[in-house]
Amino acid sequence: MNLPDAVGHLGTALPLLCATLALACCACAEPAPVLPLWQGSAPDARGAAEADRPEITVHLAPKAKATGAAVIVCPGGGYRALMMSYEGHDIAAWLNAHGVAGIVLKYRIQPYPAPVSITDGRRAVRLVRSHAKEWGLDPKRIGMVGFSAGGHLACNVGTSFDKGDPKAADPVERLSCRPDFMVLVYPATDYAGLPPTEGHVTAQTPPAFLTHSAQDQTVPVEQSRRFYAALQQYKVAAEYLELPTGAHGLGCGKGAEWEAWQEACIMWLAGRKVANASK
Repeated sequence: MNLPDAVGHLGTALPLLCATLALACCACAEPAPVLPLWQGSAPDARGAAEADRPEITVHLAPKAKATGAAVIVCPGGGYRALMMSYEGHDIAAWLNAHGVAGIVLKYRIQPYPAPVSITDGRRAVRLVRSHAKEWGLDPKRIGMVGFSAGGHLACNVGTSFDKGDPKAADPVERLSCRPDFMVLVYPATDYAGLPPTEGHVTAQTPPAFLTHSAQDQTVPVEQSRRFYAALQQYKVAAEYLELPTGAHGLGCGKGAEWEAWQEACIMWLAGRKVANASK
């Protein structure tokens, strides 16, 4: 075989070789574990379909960079849908890159009312805490990040938690559902016919990072401003990044506004010894 023929043969074979290697890598990669929030039927379940079964997908950080912290990721969607990509699994990958476990929550949405979704959020915190030793996590560094309606869920869990029921038959229910910190991204803090969450802030409310665009036409920026003011009133450690531009969704996973809140958030998390500042 002369040189031109050899090069041509390589040019034909190389893409096939690359594709074969890629498939082999995918086959070797273990899928992220998915756990139901409850064994058997969930409380207030209306059926046994997928929509009636809340669950978490567990994305642990690589051991070489893991900080031992975890964040339960609550996608938005107006309690009518779940933005599981850029507000879910993509966020888990971003957290993993900074050494933090990302636990994506699939909570129940309409026709379930918001209080049921919030119940799912509380259970997710307890469940992750119950697996902390198994997953190499610190049970005192388990937080939540919520987007839009997911932010509503997260800040409701953060302002209406309990210490657990020591007499519960289910050992998971004996654990606290208080998040150790919250990240609230364009959160709806006054929504779904429930009392505004800022009215439930106390000195025991978890530390929080908030971000919102002043131009948000879907969830008014005043909601984050009021919640942040309540945190300040009770001297809860908090940081608020208000962006001058950007629609609701802040670019939906890309663009200057998205990068701005992520950069500020990671620095805040690093300052709390939750995340590595650099990847």
